[in-house]
Amino acid sequence: MRPASSSAERTIFMTFFQNLTRDNEIGANCYLLEVDGVRVVLDSGMHPKHEADEALPRHDLLGDLSLDGIFLSHAHLDHTGTIPLVMRRHPEAPVFATHATVDLADALLHNSVNVMTSKSEELGLTQYPLFTHRELDRMESQWRGCNLNRWFDVDAEGRLRASFHHAGHILGGAGILLEGDGQRILYTGDVNFEDQSLMSKAELPEDDIDVLIIETTRGASPRDPEYKRRDEEIRFLQAIKACLEQGGSVLIPVFAMGKTQEVATLLHNFKKDGSLPDVPVHIGGLSTKMTMIFDRYASTSPRRYPDFKILSEMDLVIASKSRRKRSLKYEPGHIYALSSGMMTEKTVSNGFARKFIDNPANSLLFVGYADPSTPAAKIRQAKRGSMITLDPEQDDVKFDCELEVFDFSGHANRDDLLAYMKRVNAKKTILVHGDLAASKWFRAELQRDCPDMEVIIPISGQKIELD
Repeated sequence: MRPASSSAERTIFMTFFQNLTRDNEIGANCYLLEVDGVRVVLDSGMHPKHEADEALPRHDLLGDLSLDGIFLSHAHLDHTGTIPLVMRRHPEAPVFATHATVDLADALLHNSVNVMTSKSEELGLTQYPLFTHRELDRMESQWRGCNLNRWFDVDAEGRLRASFHHAGHILGGAGILLEGDGQRILYTGDVNFEDQSLMSKAELPEDDIDVLIIETTRGASPRDPEYKRRDEEIRFLQAIKACLEQGGSVLIPVFAMGKTQEVATLLHNFKKDGSLPDVPVHIGGLSTKMTMIFDRYASTSPRRYPDFKILSEMDLVIASKSRRKRSLKYEPGHIYALSSGMMTEKTVSNGFARKFIDNPANSLLFVGYADPSTPAAKIRQAKRGSMITLDPEQDDVKFDCELEVFDFSGHANRDDLLAYMKRVNAKKTILVHGDLAASKWFRAELQRDCPDMEVIIPISGQKIELD
C-alpha cells in the first residue's frame, strides 16, 4: 500500500516515463508512466517479427510495485498482444480502453491463443500459448469500457485523471490524455489526421500539453507531394476494372482489423455510384468476426458513414474456415479481400495466392505496409515470371499476374505528424513507435523549428523525468 497523503503532509513522488519496448522500432509497444505516485502502463504489444520471449516487452522493469491502471490505445496486436501478461502480474489493475477497443481486443486475443497454439505444435515453441482462452475469460472483469471525451479518475484519491480522444486510426483507436501533478500528458497511440474510407480523421487535443508521447511510424518515408487520396482511390478503381474486363479476378491482401473494413467501404462506394459493377466480394478468416464488431459500433463511433453496416448492406461472400466446406474457391470476375495483409504463412490470403498469382489475367493489389521479411514484400520485390516461396513447407509458385501497390495507410504521413507536433508545441515531445531513422528525422526538424522544445528518443529501459 502507498502512504496516504493529506494537505498537511504529502509524499513527494517523481513523475517519469519509461520505455518498456526492447528497441527503437515498431514492435512490442509498451510504456510505464508514473505521475504523482500513480503508476500506469500504456499499451503492451507483441512483436510481429519475433517469437516467445523475444516478442515481449520488458515487463521485468515493472518491478513488484502495484499498478493503478493499464491503458490500451487500440486493438492492433503490436499494442495489445501481451496485455494479458500485464493483467496476470497485476490482477488488481483495471484495463481502460474505449468500448469498441475492448470488444476488438477480446476477439483478437482469443484468436492469438489459437495462433500461438498452432505455433507451439508446428514449431515446438513450448512457451506458447502465453495465455489461454479460459484465462482471458476470467480477466474480463478487469476491463473498463470508456466513452470518448469523458474524464474519469484513475486512482481512488483522484491524483490522476484521464480521457480518451478519437485518433482516426481504426475503430476504437484513441489518444489518451492524462492530468496529474499539474501536468497534461498526451499519448497519441497510432494516429491518422486524414479521413479514410470509413473512419474519420483524428480529433486529438492540442492545447496546454506539457508532454507529448507520439508515434513516428512514417517518419522515414516522405510522401509524394502530389499525392491526393481521391486520386489514389480512382487509380485503385481503374486497376480493378481493368482486371475484371480482361476476365481476371482481384486479390487484395488486407489486415482483418481495420483494412478489411476500409477496403469493403471503398468497394461499396464504387458500386453505389455505379463506377464498379456489382461483382462478388469475398472476405474470410478473422475478418468476418472483426467486421461484425465494426458494424456493432456503426452509429456510435466517429466515422464517415455512421449508419452503414458492412455485412448487411454489402452482401459479401463469407469464406468458411471449415476445411470440409472449402467455400473459398477461385472464380473469374470476383474480388477477394483476404487476410492477412502481409500474406503470412498459413493465412487465408497466403493459401489462396497459391492458386491465383500464376494467372496473367489476375491482379494482386496491395493497400498497406508489408514487412520486408513477409511473403507480401517478397512478391512486391520480385520480377514477373519468377518463382516465389509463399510457404517454405510447400512448393514455390510462379508469379505471373499484375501487381500494384496503393497508399491507403491508416497512419498519419510525416508532414501531418510534424505539423501536429508543432501546433501542440509541448515542453517535452517523446518520439515512440518508429524506426530510429524515423524518430531522428522528427527530432532534427523539431530541434530546428521549435528550439524551446525538449525532443526525446527514449532508449529501452530509460527513465525520463517529466517534472
